[in-house]
Amino acid sequence: MALGRAGLAWGRGLHSRQVIEGERQKREGDGCAPAGIFAIAALFGDAAPDSAFASVAKLPYRQATPDLKAIDDPASAYYNQIVDQSSVAQPDWASGEDMLRSDQRYVVGAVVAHNSAPSVPGAGSCIFLHVWESEGVPTAGCTAMSLADMTAIAGWLDGAAAPLLVQLPQAEYERWREAWGLPQFVS
Repeated sequence: MALGRAGLAWGRGLHSRQVIEGERQKREGDGCAPAGIFAIAALFGDAAPDSAFASVAKLPYRQATPDLKAIDDPASAYYNQIVDQSSVAQPDWASGEDMLRSDQRYVVGAVVAHNSAPSVPGAGSCIFLHVWESEGVPTAGCTAMSLADMTAIAGWLDGAAAPLLVQLPQAEYERWREAWGLPQFVS
């Protein structure tokens, strides 16, 4: 696994917000991966919607195209959303990430529901599980892994089971395990 180059900071997820007041918070561009508990909302990748991979996906799936953008501009009405720019009459963002990449990092990935419903501008956007650049190379704020691991995870994620990403330092996991109903940590 590879995390953000600046480590972890508390994200906006399903965990209690009261317990993290006053602690390091995830912010746009901080290089931190979000800490906490997050729903995994969708899958994306290079495969066509009628491919074998997409056909068996048990989460909503979007094919990366040249027009598919992850909007990271806090001033945009589309902040923290993946949008098809060809369907937006007047794009209002100054920055966004291409979802179709030549480096293979987004060949298969999953959307982490960080800072959603509603999103807070500047609290971090477009957090994904995706393929790493290479082992040991940190991300800009996502969680990355080998292509084999990402493909395997994408294959067993099932929306009916309401999949979650629990991403915490071990000490924080133990601190909140009982209160948040987390299972005993097994290494």
